[in-house]
Amino acid sequence: MKQLKLTAFVFFLFFFTESLTLPTKPQDVDDFRTTQKFIEENIEYITIIAFAQHVQEATFEDMEILVKDMVEYKDRCMANKTLPECFKLPNNVLQEKICAMEGLPQKHNFSHCCSKVDFERRPCFFFNKKADVGFLPPFPTLDPEEKCQAFKNSRKSFLNHYIYEVARRNPFVFAPTLLSVAARFEEVAKTCCEEQHKVSCFQTRAAPVIQYLKAFSSYQKNVCGAYWKFGTKVLNFINIAVLSQKFPKIEFKELTSLIEDVSSKYDGCCEGDVIQCIRDTSKVMNHICSKQDSISSKIKECCEKKIPERGECIINSNKDDRPKDLREAKFTDSENICQERDIDPDNFFAEFTYEYSRNHPDLSIPELLRIANVYKDLLSNCCNTENPPGCYRHAKDKFNETTEKSHKIVQRECAHFQHLGKNGLKYYYLIRLTKTAPQLSTEELISLGEKMVMALTTCCTLSEEFACVDNWVDLVLGELCGINENRTINPAVDHCCKTNFAFRRHCFEGLKADKTYMPPPTTKDLFTFNADLCQAQNEELQRKKDRFLVNLVKLKHELTDEELQSLFKSFTQAMEKCCNAEDPETCFNEEGPKIGS
Repeated sequence: MKQLKLTAFVFFLFFFTESLTLPTKPQDVDDFRTTQKFIEENIEYITIIAFAQHVQEATFEDMEILVKDMVEYKDRCMANKTLPECFKLPNNVLQEKICAMEGLPQKHNFSHCCSKVDFERRPCFFFNKKADVGFLPPFPTLDPEEKCQAFKNSRKSFLNHYIYEVARRNPFVFAPTLLSVAARFEEVAKTCCEEQHKVSCFQTRAAPVIQYLKAFSSYQKNVCGAYWKFGTKVLNFINIAVLSQKFPKIEFKELTSLIEDVSSKYDGCCEGDVIQCIRDTSKVMNHICSKQDSISSKIKECCEKKIPERGECIINSNKDDRPKDLREAKFTDSENICQERDIDPDNFFAEFTYEYSRNHPDLSIPELLRIANVYKDLLSNCCNTENPPGCYRHAKDKFNETTEKSHKIVQRECAHFQHLGKNGLKYYYLIRLTKTAPQLSTEELISLGEKMVMALTTCCTLSEEFACVDNWVDLVLGELCGINENRTINPAVDHCCKTNFAFRRHCFEGLKADKTYMPPPTTKDLFTFNADLCQAQNEELQRKKDRFLVNLVKLKHELTDEELQSLFKSFTQAMEKCCNAEDPETCFNEEGPKIGS
């Protein structure tokens, strides 16, 4: 695989003539040719991603059949672009071929999607994806020597397997991100397979790749969840806040033009249309680089890079310097605000968000959206009074109150981190999350707990503590709420997830244990331990402890946090005692019932 980075493409499959806007400018033509070559070299990887994300249960052998079929299809269309089948949209072609695979739709329960066509079939495939991948076997791990031997024997087969396994476990991650992950992992394998200490090399070098995947996965799921549940308007405001902070010198008119390209890409990316996602993402990068003088002074070197590298470079570039002509005051001091709002409300509040965001680089994206909500509500009230300017002149006080409330939430969370330590913090959140959303699977709750801990341990020691924590925890809540607009957990959680995107963090802060939850019947299995516990090491042992705690909370939902902590402490003490005993099995048979009672 060629070295790939995020958002690294312009167009996909030039032979699909109806789905393309042909390039006209010299730079567009050059980009177009470069991408054509890239696609020809990587068509197999892209097909693997699309198939593995659509049909997560499908075997690697199933996938190989589809890849062969798609490559043959590509070759036919390259040889003769006038064939009727070559005028179809690529995503439709792919889904048609998946549906045509003998027995596959029936075996994996997506026949209902195959009975639909084109634009009706797309969302069906999307809503068929499963975020909780507990039904899949554990990610296959090889001894580093075996891994390197497989890599040396066939780099192509090795990467095919890797992309397949990663894509099916990350069904909502955008294709460019997965391609970048695969390219990064290929570099890790190349380096580590030449090292003497392969184990430590893979552990050290693979960690940032995994973190990269997790970070982009969280962000993409969060934004797509907002898009599906709240529509384009909320998506636009998220992007206005993000881009205004990153590119504070951009003019508002230029920003609105860029927002059109940025927001339109989520249609294909969130729906899982790999081709459309790649094409639209690339369009955004072309837009930014074509207007870089008026957008940012920090991306010149990025835009000089080749197409496969410049996208990630732009995303990772530093925020530009703030200009001196910030005009935030006009939204609180002007006498004619109500009249300006009434001319075009959407544009008016978009401009307010733009000005406030670029003037407050210290605030999180969710906080900027909260301020925009507060301002909108304030004007709704003020513009109906006898003296609107006298009313909205105090807007800054309202903004400060909102931010102060958000700051206090973060301060409390960081205080938990300081007092409890890493493990204590995880147990605190496992109890809290399980009480709030006990309907979620044990593995999903553990994953959410780990991400909360990662957010606080990473952010609570930074100078930009507030923005870091608030941004990151909001992503965790986005994962809890899920992408699917039809996802239901329980009435209280559903209310927080679906009522107001900007204030869901504040909403979750007030949630208590779910009163609608009916615990499973008491089972002795939870308190039946055996000597196998003593064989578990490090991560495996920690995972067993985490599972016990989550299942304990689900079973004893009515107990206080302190009582649950005490029970969990009894479990860990019993485990330590029995694993040091001469006969661990007998010890566990005696201690288990004591905990259960």
